[in-house]
Amino acid sequence: MSALLELKNVNAFYGSAHILHGLNLHVNAGERVALIGRNGVGKTTVVNTILGLAQMKGGHLKLAGDAVERPRPYIAAQHGIVVVPQGRRIVANLTVEENLLLGAATGRKGPWSVPEIYRLFPILQERAHTPGTALSGGQQQMLAVGRALMANPDLILLDEPTEGLAPVIVDQLADIFNRVADQGTALLLIEQNLSLVVRVAHRYLAMSKGSVVAQGPVDNTPAGLMDIEEHVMV
Repeated sequence: MSALLELKNVNAFYGSAHILHGLNLHVNAGERVALIGRNGVGKTTVVNTILGLAQMKGGHLKLAGDAVERPRPYIAAQHGIVVVPQGRRIVANLTVEENLLLGAATGRKGPWSVPEIYRLFPILQERAHTPGTALSGGQQQMLAVGRALMANPDLILLDEPTEGLAPVIVDQLADIFNRVADQGTALLLIEQNLSLVVRVAHRYLAMSKGSVVAQGPVDNTPAGLMDIEEHVMV
């Protein structure tokens, strides 16, 4: 079976700044993969390359088995790959429900609808007609995840989803991510929060200086956790 997402020997740039150096990465259907590493190693640039926001020069990108030479955000979405971006990017002049409906713009069919999102996140139903940016940080993150699910994706890229959130909210999100994955959606979790990584991911990829330098199963033994922690310390 073809990978949902595959990058082979990818180099990516912002202008003349060379960020990704021969990066190799893949995520198969139903997988839960964590992409870890210190700040500034290029983790978010992986997402931006897939979306065409960073310029890919050399290497190969495949989305759901299809080679993509000129990545664009809509191309990823058409292939069932959506992003929960760092910073959430809730649309300020839209209500919670209107923000959710944006996620359905691709027209992909699947199990996720507004009522299903409300069952997953009851607080969003309570705040359905509230401006999205009036929510708390944790609620905005739930809205960003719900909006992504509305696209009925095969793979969700979660870029630093716990940044700035209280531990109790992180715990709630971990449970939600596992529930979503249990229903068959693959996850690529870009994260430095080790407690979330070990609760959600089954496999990790560690980045340094724009390339993957280590990978393996997420091992919950003390020795395994120490090995993973070496790659996420800032």
